[in-house]
Amino acid sequence: MNTPDAKPSLQSRLEALRAHRAFEAFIIIIIVASALLVGVKTYAVPSWVQRLIEGLDLLITIIFVVEISVRFLGEARKRDFFKNGWNVFDTVIVVVSLIPIEDTDMALVARLIRVFRVLRMISIIPELRILLNSLIQALPRLGYVAALIFIIFYIYAAIGSLFFETINPDLWGNIAVSMLTLFRVMTFEDWTDVMYETMAVYSFSWIFYLSFIFLTTFAFLNMVIGIVVNVLEEEQAKADTEDPDRSSLRNLHDEMIVVRATLERLERLLEASEQVTRDSRPGPEKV
Repeated sequence: MNTPDAKPSLQSRLEALRAHRAFEAFIIIIIVASALLVGVKTYAVPSWVQRLIEGLDLLITIIFVVEISVRFLGEARKRDFFKNGWNVFDTVIVVVSLIPIEDTDMALVARLIRVFRVLRMISIIPELRILLNSLIQALPRLGYVAALIFIIFYIYAAIGSLFFETINPDLWGNIAVSMLTLFRVMTFEDWTDVMYETMAVYSFSWIFYLSFIFLTTFAFLNMVIGIVVNVLEEEQAKADTEDPDRSSLRNLHDEMIVVRATLERLERLLEASEQVTRDSRPGPEKV
C-alpha cells in the first residue's frame, strides 16, 4: 500500500516526463533542428562548419536515443510500447541512425534516414497524426473517385488525340501524352494556350476544354475534398472520444472565445449607451 510520503517510482516519473508539454516541445525543437541540419548539408560550407554540423548531428542522435528510452521506460507495460505503429517507426529511425555507415557504400542510406527523421514530427504532434490517419482512412473511398476521374481522362484523351493530333503532335500525339496535356488543363497551367491553338482549327473546341474542366476540377476534385473533410471529422471525433481531457480543453477554449466575444459586444453596447446619455444631457444654461 502506498503512503503519501512514498516516492514515485522511476517508471511513474518517466511517464510524467514524457507526457509533459515542455518535454514534447523540446523534442519538436530538436526535430526541427535535425531538419535544418539536413538542409544545411546540401550547401557547400567550410570545413569547420561541416565539423560543427557533424557534432550537432551526433548530439541530436543522442537526444533521440534518450527520448526513445524515456518513452519506453515510462510505459507501464513494455510490450504495449511496440503495439503503437508510431513507436515502432520512431524506434527504427533512431536505431538505424546509430549504425556507423557514413563512410561506406551505404552512406546514401544514412543520409536518407536523417531526412526521414523529420517525419517524427507526425508521431509527436497529435494533430498531425489525425491528419495522416484521415488521409489513410480516406484512401478506399477516394479509390472510386480516382477510378472515375481516370475514365474521364481516358475518354477525353482519346477524343483529343483523335481530333488534335495533326494540330500539335507534341501535346496530342498519343493517348498518354494527351492525358498529360489534360492534366495540365485541369491544373490551369497555361491551358488557354492549348485551347486557343485548337480553336484556330476547330472553333467550337472550347466546349471540349470547358466540359473537361467542369467535370474534373469543379466536380470530382471537390468530391475528393469532401471525402477527406468527412473522414477528418470522423477521426477528430474518435480522438476526442479516446482523450476526453483534450476534448474538454478544446470545448473550454471555444467557450472562452464565445464569452470573450460576448463581453466585447456588451462593452461596445455600454459605450454606445454612455455616449447617448452624454448627448442627451442638457448643457449649462446660458445667463
